[in-house]
Amino acid sequence: MVKYMLLIFLFAFVSCKKETSGDLPVQQGARIISFAGYDWVVEDSNDNTVGPGPNYFSNSEDNVWVDDQGRMHLKITQRDGKWYCAKVSLWNTYGYHKYVFFLDSRVDELDKNVVAGLFAYETDVQEIDIEVSKWGDANNDNCQFAVQPSSTAGNKVRFNLPLKDDYSTHFFDWQKDSIKFGSYLGESLTPPEEDVVKTWTYTGEDIPTSQNLRLKINLWLFRGKYPSDNQNNELIVSDFKIL
Repeated sequence: MVKYMLLIFLFAFVSCKKETSGDLPVQQGARIISFAGYDWVVEDSNDNTVGPGPNYFSNSEDNVWVDDQGRMHLKITQRDGKWYCAKVSLWNTYGYHKYVFFLDSRVDELDKNVVAGLFAYETDVQEIDIEVSKWGDANNDNCQFAVQPSSTAGNKVRFNLPLKDDYSTHFFDWQKDSIKFGSYLGESLTPPEEDVVKTWTYTGEDIPTSQNLRLKINLWLFRGKYPSDNQNNELIVSDFKIL
């Protein structure tokens, strides 16, 4: 009986701990993967089109997986005449912190209709974005930092990310009174000056105040348009850090 009561107590403790740490309510059968020391939910649209896009999102291992090197792959693939996109969400929320993404793929060579997103989200006006995309126009710059609503003057900066190999580092440092963004060539927390592509500090009125923004990574099709070259597209994330 004592052992039984102890198990009940431990279960209740763990349940309360999860509830107060901002856990994502996970539907039965949701796929969870481990990457960079964190648990991530692989999102699925159940064969319905949803935003962003609208697109189909799949939790298939064809679309999201972790390889033998510990790198996370997100891939847009075509199956049975449909294009399936990829999205993962960090299990817990962490609030004000610096979030760093290390990429191992030529995101500067993504198809013009593809968007790679590294972001924190709760609502459409509580959102922080790093996005690599040409937004359907091959002549556009291919990267942007944004705080939503990005249509507000001063809430977005666009620039070109000209990679020389597969490796790049991107971060946003979200604090109460500012959000600092950066994109670097190579994989480093302290790059040499020549590898700094862009930095930007936002101090406007739309810094998210909620501590419940959830970190997400996605790869999707702008306005649901197929890749212009009709080929699969892939994003490889080699590491992720919260500092």
